[in-house]
Amino acid sequence: MPISLRPRRSVLYMPAANTRALEKARSLPADALIFDLEDAVSPDAKDVARANAAAAAASRGYGKREIVIRANALSTPWGADDLAAIAKSGADAALLPKVDGAADVAAALRALDQAGAPQSLMLWCMIETPRAILRLEEIAAASERVGCFVMGTNDLVKDLRAQFTPDQIAVLTSLSQTVLVARAYGKVVLDGVYNDIANVEGFKAQCRQGLAMGFDGKTLVHPSQVEPCNEIFAPSPQEVDRARKIIDGFERAKAEGKGVATVDGRMVEALHVELAKRTLAVHEAIAELARG
Repeated sequence: MPISLRPRRSVLYMPAANTRALEKARSLPADALIFDLEDAVSPDAKDVARANAAAAAASRGYGKREIVIRANALSTPWGADDLAAIAKSGADAALLPKVDGAADVAAALRALDQAGAPQSLMLWCMIETPRAILRLEEIAAASERVGCFVMGTNDLVKDLRAQFTPDQIAVLTSLSQTVLVARAYGKVVLDGVYNDIANVEGFKAQCRQGLAMGFDGKTLVHPSQVEPCNEIFAPSPQEVDRARKIIDGFERAKAEGKGVATVDGRMVEALHVELAKRTLAVHEAIAELARG
C-alpha cells in the first residue's frame, strides 16, 4: 500500500532488553512497533538490547506490523553501534532521538549507509527539543528518507521548563507546528506518549485531541493503550458511510453537469470528495492490515 496510507494509528514502544516484551509484541494489534534501545534500556543492558532488537526485526515474525528500532543518539557511546546494527536488521526504519537539525539527519544517514543499509530504510526523527521545533523545515527537507516525525512531548515539556497538564497546553504550539510542517513536506507525524496508564478516559481524550489536530496516530507506552487508540484513529462506521454518500452524490451531480452536490442537506464540492476518498482508502488499508 502507499506509504502515506499505511496505518500508524498505534505505535507501541517495546523495551528491547526485555525478550518477553518482544515476544508478546508478536500478538499485539499495534500498527507499528518501536524496539527501544534508548530511554527504556539501562546503560548496562544496551548491548543485549541491541542484539535482541536486531534479531527480532530479522525474524520477520511480526506480520504486517511496521518495525522501527530507536537508536541512542550518535553523541552517546552506543549510537554508532546501534545504527550499524539497525542498518542490516531488516527493520523498516531507524528512529533517531534528539534531532536538532539537518546535520543530525545527515550524520545518521551517513552512518546507516556506511553500515550497508538499504535505501528503503527510512529515518524517523524524534522532535523533542526547542531547537527541533525551530528547525522543523530544515529537518523535513534534509532527506526524502526522513519519513516520520515522532513527538517527544515528555522531553519537550522538560526543556521548556513547563508543566505537564492533560490538555498539553505547554506544547500545543509545538504540536501544531510539527503537523503543519509534516503536511507541507509529506511526512507522517505521530503524537507523543501518555504516561498515566491507569487513566483510560484521559488517554482517550488525548487521542481525540491528536486526531483533531491532524496526527496520523500516537506513540504508546503500554499494550492496554493499543485498542482504544486504534479505535479513535480509525474512521468510524458513520464516517465511512458518509464518505461513500459524498462520493456517490458528487458523481451523480457531475453526471448532471453540476460542480457541486448536496448530501444530507450539506453542500459537497471537490475538496470534500478528496477527503472522502482518503477516508475510504484509510479504512481499506486498516482492513488489509487486520487480515494479516
